[in-house]
Amino acid sequence: MLASLQRTGYCKAVFRRYKNNGNGRSVPVADIYSQGEHPIKNSQIDKDALWAIRKIQQSGGEAYIVGGAIRDIMLGRTPKDFDIATSLSPRQVQRLFWNARIIGRRFRIVHLFFGQKIIEVTTFRSDEENFEDGRNNVFGTIEQDARRRDFSINSLYYNPSNGQLLDFSKALPDFRHRVIRSLIPLSYSFSEDPVRMIRALKYQATTGFRLKGDVKRAIKKNAMNIQNCSTSRLTEEVSKILSSGSALPILENLEKYGIVQYMLPQVSMYLEYDGVRNALADLDRAVKEGIAGGTPLGKEEIIYRFIRPMLVFSDSADMTPDEIFKEGFRQAKILLSPMTPPNYEIEKAVEMVMQDMGVRRFRKASDVRVKRKKPNAVLGRKRAAEEELSTAASGRKRKRKGQKNRIQPQPEAKTMAEAHDL
Repeated sequence: MLASLQRTGYCKAVFRRYKNNGNGRSVPVADIYSQGEHPIKNSQIDKDALWAIRKIQQSGGEAYIVGGAIRDIMLGRTPKDFDIATSLSPRQVQRLFWNARIIGRRFRIVHLFFGQKIIEVTTFRSDEENFEDGRNNVFGTIEQDARRRDFSINSLYYNPSNGQLLDFSKALPDFRHRVIRSLIPLSYSFSEDPVRMIRALKYQATTGFRLKGDVKRAIKKNAMNIQNCSTSRLTEEVSKILSSGSALPILENLEKYGIVQYMLPQVSMYLEYDGVRNALADLDRAVKEGIAGGTPLGKEEIIYRFIRPMLVFSDSADMTPDEIFKEGFRQAKILLSPMTPPNYEIEKAVEMVMQDMGVRRFRKASDVRVKRKKPNAVLGRKRAAEEELSTAASGRKRKRKGQKNRIQPQPEAKTMAEAHDL
């Protein structure tokens, strides 16, 4: 895809988007590429995302496919997720869709639910530095939103209704020259959000693009800021790396820049061993095969393949299955720290390791988790009504005190039909 981008003369925009600079002069703010000037087709876009964009635009709002989906298509890959950027506020988006849910505190976004699939809709965000809104929900224009993107390769906006691709930051030339460039000033980009360093190195490993010199220097300078990230964000990023199909090159890249020792301090000590690297290569092959076959690996199997060569049971011959399980679970928690995946995923992974050892864990009845059904509100109201009728009936019986219970004689049937009814 990139080769064709260079060969066919893409990256030569015919149109430009202009904006008044406040002094009565029109200045260019974006290059506009028509359908024939870029490789993106609507057939590559998720149908539900196309429907959502069409509905937003019909209501008078702007809407574009943005971020990683466009980056992946430009690289000739199939996107996993499709994100939408719009001029409508979260409340306006929520009113348009019955399957919408607003999430987030610091900056509210909307999730559209289509079965197991989620499409994320974000409002154009302001690039103002000094603002206070309590929850930082300060919305802006598409030009401002583009300036808040982390790297140029994630800053393209695609409008499926007319096939136009909007480039506010000279991103297409970066694709042509295979460069990863930061859009946010590096003086505070990585200190403001250290996870951006992980993403930059992940993009470098998966795209084969080169980091600009200033980005490299900023990562080396700010590497230790990774330890300031919340455990939930680190857990999310490491999970994405392990399930990417490129875990080995990404972790090698993170190791090269001194990031792994702050992300996974225990794992960083094992990455120099061939056994661990071979296991990561096997994990990458299994992930790719699972995706290609339509049966992606479960999270517990990914953890199992990751931690297996690093677990050590020196006295396993003298240990009971329960002791082996507890020791494996303890080691796994230490290896994955500061990650905090659910305990049941780690338990499953350790049990898979035990199966490799020929040891079976015997579960107690108390260990089995019982999945409780959620209360049915409609059924609950029905039962309450039945109880109320039953109480009223028993009250009427109490009023007839002193009356003996008499068996009422059944009426005689006069016809065969009446006999059937009786």
